[in-house]
Amino acid sequence: MKQIATLLFLLLLTSLTYGQHGAIKGTVVNKSGQPLQFANIAIRQLHTGAISDQRGGFSIRQLQPGTYDIVISMIGFQTIKIKRTIVAEQLCTLNIQLEEDLSKLNEVIVTGVSRATAVRKNPIPIAVISKREMNMNVNNNLIDAIVKGIPGVSAVTTGPNISKPFIRGLGYNRVLTLYDGVRQEGQQWGDEHGIEIDQYGVSRAEVVKGPASLTYGSDALAGVINMIPDIPSLTPGKLQGSFLTDYHSNNGMLGSSLGLAYGQNDWKYVFRATAKTAHNYRNKVDGWVYGTAFREYNLSALARTDKSWGSTQIGATLYDNTQEIPDGSRDSITRKFTKQVKEEDDIKDRPLVPENELHSYSIHPLHQHIQHYRVYNRTKWNLGGGDINAMIGLQQSIRREYNHPEMPSQPGLYVVLNTLNYDIRYNLPAMDGWETTVGVNGMYQSNASKNGTDFPIPDYRLFDIGGFMFAKKTIGKIDISGGLRYDNRTIRWNNFYVGPNKQNGFEQHVRGTDTAEARLQFPAFRHSYTGISGSLGATWNISERVLFKANIARGYRAPNITEIGSNGLDPGAHIVYLGNRGFKPEFSLQEDIGIQAWLPDADISIELFNNDIDNYIYQARLYDNNGNPVVIVPGNATYRYQQSAARLYGAELAVNLHPRRIAWLAVNNSLAYIQGRNKNQELIRLHGEEARYLPFIPPTHIRSEWRATAQRNYGPFSKAYIRAEADIIADQPHFYGVDNTETFTAGYTLFNVGAGSGIINKKGKTVCEVFLQLDNVANVAYQANTNRLKYFEYYTASPNGRLGIYNMGRNFSAKVIVPF
Repeated sequence: MKQIATLLFLLLLTSLTYGQHGAIKGTVVNKSGQPLQFANIAIRQLHTGAISDQRGGFSIRQLQPGTYDIVISMIGFQTIKIKRTIVAEQLCTLNIQLEEDLSKLNEVIVTGVSRATAVRKNPIPIAVISKREMNMNVNNNLIDAIVKGIPGVSAVTTGPNISKPFIRGLGYNRVLTLYDGVRQEGQQWGDEHGIEIDQYGVSRAEVVKGPASLTYGSDALAGVINMIPDIPSLTPGKLQGSFLTDYHSNNGMLGSSLGLAYGQNDWKYVFRATAKTAHNYRNKVDGWVYGTAFREYNLSALARTDKSWGSTQIGATLYDNTQEIPDGSRDSITRKFTKQVKEEDDIKDRPLVPENELHSYSIHPLHQHIQHYRVYNRTKWNLGGGDINAMIGLQQSIRREYNHPEMPSQPGLYVVLNTLNYDIRYNLPAMDGWETTVGVNGMYQSNASKNGTDFPIPDYRLFDIGGFMFAKKTIGKIDISGGLRYDNRTIRWNNFYVGPNKQNGFEQHVRGTDTAEARLQFPAFRHSYTGISGSLGATWNISERVLFKANIARGYRAPNITEIGSNGLDPGAHIVYLGNRGFKPEFSLQEDIGIQAWLPDADISIELFNNDIDNYIYQARLYDNNGNPVVIVPGNATYRYQQSAARLYGAELAVNLHPRRIAWLAVNNSLAYIQGRNKNQELIRLHGEEARYLPFIPPTHIRSEWRATAQRNYGPFSKAYIRAEADIIADQPHFYGVDNTETFTAGYTLFNVGAGSGIINKKGKTVCEVFLQLDNVANVAYQANTNRLKYFEYYTASPNGRLGIYNMGRNFSAKVIVPF
């Protein structure tokens, strides 16, 4: 942290350089000449802009001289783009008139493509969720907010603060999570931690559905989720910021976040500090669910400058999460939760958890501690009609799991993952209408076990490199795009010995040449994985408002470390994992077709997909020759990774109504349908229907939201809204049932209501924003089929007929954001 602070201080000194600047001022009105408040005026090349006030006025000062595209946008109006030249020490005046349009025709995103591209022009299915939408979809973590807002995205959860994103039925290392374009590396193969990103510091999330290996390489087989950090529009020379507070009644979650921003002489500085804490959550079946409390801290800092030659941005983040993990142990009669207090014990003899511990904010001794640190730089150089973009990032993930009740300070699992990310790409000048990008990116990674007692994976080193070419062109009404990529990943480790630790009675990693009393847990390994991926697609602009899209993509994913190298207990998952060194890379072939229509009174989207995967990797329980489950560590199941062919297919439908005659009403409806089939014929022959389906496939999900938004200010209330929604989850009879890995999950319906408003003063300035939400109004007792806690059960029967742990019950949440 001292190094990061020194770096940011040096950047601050460089901002004192003074230069001559120009300025822009103007007004934004509608077709009738009435002023428009809250219009967004953005100069994207400079990453600066302004918001129009109550009179429609705006100003942007201290602009570097040059010619820029100025984009003016506002919800309910068509976005326009104008080009203006800024001259030093001169004022450029703009009078903007926006034409009403309730669709989002030209929303620009950058994920999964070579350069900034409008959604409508990209044949790959892409969705964007804004900061305001995420604020309205109140949740304990960022991924759950995205799940509510984007059909086709789901999450495998292990409590309220642990959500692993899945896209169209695929997750873990098949979904690539990015922060500001830098791939997130933090032992993402594990079940027991989330995405390690501050949910309050994200301005929007962009989701690519389907193979995105072309741009990012391995691990983007299912898609990409890119979290864009919040960089507010700034008034030069003025310190700005906001304070957020968030409360949830069910688990007592308290969240606070302070953001500060300052701009001067072409430089911007952004800082954010966040803290969250929660006790156990509850529902009407389990009461308080022991082992679901958490405590999380985040710090982030960013410095950016935009010049005539290009731009550079330096960012740093710190994430620290202390997280409980339930083990599901209970009293067999009362179903009250019990806790482990001895290293070797009988589940039936564990004491009940005292009542005061069930809703205490204290973290119990058996927990995990996740820390993640990141520093990165992104720089762009303008070069004639093209530009060169370079990124380099360093990150470290530290994961400790404490599972020894009689030695609570001794971690069972203790691994440190260091990663160097790099990316350089050249956007060539347009030639004959073709926009072409070539690039190289990848990472170097090393993982080391520290003072732990369990060693599920070896100490390994990984080097990944890939090169790609991407091109796009508009021919009449058709936008075509595609490209090719070649990847090479080398992973290796030396002999890894484990022997007795005489000081604590457990095992330890034995280093050096003296291995007389040790056993070889991970024999040395070295292998290179290669793959060719690519995509080709087209968008047919049938009219300005109706599009037809089609895309075919080949994805590639190298096996991760657990799939090829694991040989030990993961204490948080209560599973002994056994890898397979002979695995081949996964390859997918996905076809997408879609129709999108932005009509005067409705937006309609229909997307169909089919995804065939070769060498699909999954877990299967291990049995001996007599058909009995293999038990290596008492009280823990043993699984070995398997490989076969698989197929996923489905559809997503969205119908969003916004009748012009009832401008205050919006009705948003979506449906997501996914099927996942295991094509391992030998497994199906042995186990029948239980082996026919893939694990963690979400059931059919229908969501309907009715939202009423005030069209003008009422006293101090601005943009006030009320909303009601229904989440309808169907039964899931199609599950991977071999060895009771999954079981039938009953459907359920959740009703949620919410309200919110901005509060303004007499001058029209926003004083604060308030978001209120009541989730699961009827306090329904339910289990999601992608909730891992459903299977945390030690008994085959219970007095109340309920097995496993249920999801959270009714929850009221309140969020207040105060800008200054």
